[in-house]
Amino acid sequence: MKNKVFYTSFLGILLSIFLSITACNGNTSSQATATQTSKAAEPIPQAGGYSNIDNAKLQELLDQGVTLVDIRLEEEWKQTGIVKGTKTITFFDRTGRINPAFVPELTKLVKKDQPVALICRTGNRSQAASKAIAQQLGYKKVYNVTHGIVGWISEKRAVVKY
Repeated sequence: MKNKVFYTSFLGILLSIFLSITACNGNTSSQATATQTSKAAEPIPQAGGYSNIDNAKLQELLDQGVTLVDIRLEEEWKQTGIVKGTKTITFFDRTGRINPAFVPELTKLVKKDQPVALICRTGNRSQAASKAIAQQLGYKKVYNVTHGIVGWISEKRAVVKY
């Protein structure tokens, strides 16, 4: 019963975060902007306990072995491909509801004291998910890829077929 109450509360908070982000299109003055320079910008800490990163910083983190989780829908992975080595766990379903398998799959994949980066199409869904797993699940090093797979591909960075 205690887990059901936590999970229900977690879903409610996530939904309110998602709605507030999508309402303002996820663009805040504190968000990192992507650059196409070879030097990565440092992560920009956000009030929600996560940090925004650009693609160059994502590449540095991937080179260090950080887990990247693509939270989009399966059809999106098939449409664009995914960053090599990415783990795929859908966060929001087609109707905007939280995927009930997300939390168990994430906690099995990445421990709370390990860094994790999240990516979606343009950075909005991953921003909501980053904030939620930092605040509600207690993850300490959560990175949101600010311009998502669209930004990654626009910088001519490699993807692999899903």
